[in-house]
Amino acid sequence: MSRAVKRLLDIVLASLLLLLAAPLLAAAAGAIKLGSRGPVIYRQRRVGRAGVDFDLLKLRTMVSGAEQMGAGLAVDEGDPRITRVGALLRRWSLDELPNLVNVVKGDMSIVGPRPTVRSQVDQYTPRQRGRLAVPPGITGWAQVSGRAALPWHERIELDLWYIEHWSLRLDLRILARTAKLLLSGQGLYRGETGGWRPPPE
Repeated sequence: MSRAVKRLLDIVLASLLLLLAAPLLAAAAGAIKLGSRGPVIYRQRRVGRAGVDFDLLKLRTMVSGAEQMGAGLAVDEGDPRITRVGALLRRWSLDELPNLVNVVKGDMSIVGPRPTVRSQVDQYTPRQRGRLAVPPGITGWAQVSGRAALPWHERIELDLWYIEHWSLRLDLRILARTAKLLLSGQGLYRGETGGWRPPPE
């Protein structure tokens, strides 16, 4: 029953936030269009619950075609592919607002492990694949415990802990910590030790 309540809360909260954020989204869309060439919405194929792919929606913060340039999927602080508008959107995590559409559609939850790309999931161990047991989230336990600055294996372990100890109370705790994190802006970029790195060839 609690999972059903979680889904209901997801729909209600995501719909409400989308309504409240509509003017902000419109302003951001205009700024993105004026600031650089390319689409306003960035779509990236991510892996969701049970390993099912879906299109993650975000506001575009980098130059068009950025995945084929420089560091590819990796994004570090000061990355020249990030636009001026994109840097501001990233600082306040406003680029993630379209994720709320994914929540309404059922691709994601408000709280859960952040969705990753197929090349990362292909490197999971059998234990790490347990991360796919629940819908991915906009924010999560790993997000409020260090975000991108955490080493990849630590992020996965934190997500697995969340899945094993999940409760609505824990979700509320994560949401409260997320609000504080947005104000501080900590952990936005992986730095020298954080994030996923491709295995050596």
